[in-house]
Amino acid sequence: MEKQNSATSIIRTKSDQLVETMAAALAAMKSPMSSSSEAGFGGGPESSSNLSRKSSRRLAAASPGRSIGRNTHIRKSRSAQMKLDLDDLSSGAALSRASSASLGLSFSFTGFTMPPDDIADSRPFSDDEIPEDLEAGMHKKKIQTEPTIPIYLKFTSVTYKVVLKGVTSTVEKDILNGITGSVDPGEVLALMGPSGSGKTTLLSLLGGRVRVPAPGGSVTYNDQPYSKLLKSRIGFVTQDDVLFPHLTVKETLTYAALLRLPRTLTKEEKKKRALDVIYELGLERCQDTMIGGSFVRGVSGGEKKRVSIGNEIIINPSLLFLDEPTSGLDSTTALRIIDTLHDIAEAGKTVVTTIHQPSSRLFLKFNKLILLGKGSLLYFGQASEAMVYFSSIGCTPLIAMNPAEFMLDLANGNVNDISVPSELEDKVQMENSETEMKGGKPAPAVVHEYLVEAYETRVSESEKKKLMDPIPIDEKIKSKLCSAKREWGTNWCDQYSILVRRGLRERRHDYFSWLRITQVIATATILGLLWWQSGGNSSTELKDQAGLLFFIAVFWGFFPVFTAIFTFPQERAMLSKERAADMYRLSAYFVARTTSDLPLDLLLPVVFLAVVYFMAGLRTDAGSFFLTMLTVFLCIIAAQGLGLAIGATLMDLKRATTLASVTVMTFMLAGGYFVKKVPVFISWLRHLSFNYHTYKLLLKVQYEHIGDSINGIKIDDGHMEVAVLAAMVVGYRLLAYLSLRRMKLQSGA
Repeated sequence: MEKQNSATSIIRTKSDQLVETMAAALAAMKSPMSSSSEAGFGGGPESSSNLSRKSSRRLAAASPGRSIGRNTHIRKSRSAQMKLDLDDLSSGAALSRASSASLGLSFSFTGFTMPPDDIADSRPFSDDEIPEDLEAGMHKKKIQTEPTIPIYLKFTSVTYKVVLKGVTSTVEKDILNGITGSVDPGEVLALMGPSGSGKTTLLSLLGGRVRVPAPGGSVTYNDQPYSKLLKSRIGFVTQDDVLFPHLTVKETLTYAALLRLPRTLTKEEKKKRALDVIYELGLERCQDTMIGGSFVRGVSGGEKKRVSIGNEIIINPSLLFLDEPTSGLDSTTALRIIDTLHDIAEAGKTVVTTIHQPSSRLFLKFNKLILLGKGSLLYFGQASEAMVYFSSIGCTPLIAMNPAEFMLDLANGNVNDISVPSELEDKVQMENSETEMKGGKPAPAVVHEYLVEAYETRVSESEKKKLMDPIPIDEKIKSKLCSAKREWGTNWCDQYSILVRRGLRERRHDYFSWLRITQVIATATILGLLWWQSGGNSSTELKDQAGLLFFIAVFWGFFPVFTAIFTFPQERAMLSKERAADMYRLSAYFVARTTSDLPLDLLLPVVFLAVVYFMAGLRTDAGSFFLTMLTVFLCIIAAQGLGLAIGATLMDLKRATTLASVTVMTFMLAGGYFVKKVPVFISWLRHLSFNYHTYKLLLKVQYEHIGDSINGIKIDDGHMEVAVLAAMVVGYRLLAYLSLRRMKLQSGA
């Protein structure tokens, strides 16, 4: 008791000294002021000093029993501090409140908390009134867009099966079993369930992303079936944030706006829409920050998720699907994401999202809920009524529990800390099977069977009848949903131009990689030293230089192949996502992707030849130098085509690298340097080798003045070699394009 009185007196003394010192300083400042000024502030130094002492004594006299909770106290303290404006700072009463709040915050862990009546002008913060969203930004600007067509989504008895092919047998596995539900404009529907319950499959089916094998049941949008025309009205945010790591937030959304927004908008209007989305999602503070990735530092996880959402809402969709948008985020950031979805829904959009394990605050934000377990429907209805339903079937938590956690336990068949209905216990006892009892509780399979039967008998039929009710929109709006023609946001040339600019900005860091530059310069220097001023006058010197020319043909055939192999497999996820959203034509993407790299890819050979050519003492006239360079360019473009074709055909880096290694080695051996006389039955292989045709052209450029045959290779006019290499440039790229066209994109496009 004496220690407590001692601590109280110390606090009172320190508080009084602090407040009296501050009040005295104010009194000295206010003494020259006029009486009118004093009247405006409502009191003199004495009154302020007395008020300060009174407030400090109240603080010291506060007991732990009068505490109103640390969280509320901290909020009140922050509120009191934030209420101080410039005018209040001249008042002794304001200083008293500030010092009391400060001391109350500092000593809250000892039990000395601020009584609520000490701060009359403050009010506690609520979770929805955060004054400064440190991650989302201070102010949110509402996006101004044209009105969208409302979409009423209904799905009845949706089933989905996959075929698992084994070594000796084929088995069908049920992923979804008769899922029924609906969601209206202005609502957020949450698909919840444990891992492997079919949430993502159901979301993909509803979003039109899974077309093969064909699902069973019915899915309608304003009572109309799915069609490709709906792509422009549907936004789909995947679970993984598929974004270019080296683009900034602003660049990412700007390119999306330029490609996806309709042609009726000008370029400036599209850029303004991108900025509006940035401000609406609270991304203005990080708009010039790179997205980042595994090896590149960038924005946070919450900001990255909001960029993914912005990529979809930028087209002002009527229907928005999101696959686990809160996974990997802390509870506060997850709450901001869900609040953003609510804002989107309030604008007349229909929002459907999967959720894995939401907090209690997140759970209360949802309008409707679907609970899945092993592909079966365990509950569909208002999220606020879910606990009431499970209570009605005899399943209630025995301890205080997050509603979402309680339902996930049920979906998993885990009934620890959950009361089980008597009929379920009786059923288990009647079966009298020890294998179905675990610790006195029913087995998960029994619980799952009971929940499915309970929903089908009590709720299922009534919900199906509700789906038969007509939707409250007229026939004109219904017909407008699918009557519009499928239109691209921009024409082919603009798509090509935008994709080229985006590709250059994304890969600008790779082009000027010091590793690649050092590799090429080091190789060129070593070659120049080994063939230093080798000349080509005698037959021995000529044979040595022929080896150098063959190495040049092999090096610039090998290097581009293994660089181009990675092009399409690395961008497959991005290509699938953007093609599913109809962002551009595949032909525009292909041409842009294969031509945007050429100017910078041809810079390294120029540096390479500038070093090797003169160090090795090759023909020094300008014509020979530039013809050598053009020959190497032709070889590079042909080799790139082979790499693109292999990568696009296999779409698997391990298999593509293996096939490319065997192919390049075969072309090198058949290149005309190692084997002069090839057997007739395999001589055709030599004509498929770009190394062979490049080698012949290089020999012609350097030694056509010497004779018709150099090092066992007959030299002609070179027209055939140029034509074959040109055919390879076109043919390999055509094969790559057809492979991409046949690739099974998730969109079914």
